[in-house]
Amino acid sequence: MKGAEIHTSKGIMKVKFYEEDAPKNVANFIHLAETGFYNGLTFHRVIPNFVIQGGCPLGTGAGGPGYTVDCELDGENQYHDRGVLSMAHAGRNTGGSQFFICMNRRSTQHLDRHHTCFGKVYEGLEVIDQIRQGDIIDKIIITEI
Repeated sequence: MKGAEIHTSKGIMKVKFYEEDAPKNVANFIHLAETGFYNGLTFHRVIPNFVIQGGCPLGTGAGGPGYTVDCELDGENQYHDRGVLSMAHAGRNTGGSQFFICMNRRSTQHLDRHHTCFGKVYEGLEVIDQIRQGDIIDKIIITEI
């Protein structure tokens, strides 16, 4: 099973991927991480008690990798909860590199089956609450779990 370590100045978040639920989105994230796409990018959007969002090469929320990835919304794990990684998009099937991590279930459940959940933080959950807008993603390392 594949996973990732998201390294930040506030700590490391260890993630396990939902490879069966969202194979295209997981493969896309792994590809971008392995090519260093995320290194040095910021968490450009932080909304307390909602989400932390990163992966925009422009740092504004308007950028992406230059292509899109289809939504995968039918799997078993397609519900937003604390620590879930989900693809940000500007409408169905427009995701690319931007992702968000949920802070809780209560304020994110309306996103279920609208945004693709592709993994979950299983260690370092406390880091989510410490991230502030502008904090940097030092690097993302793909791992075997």
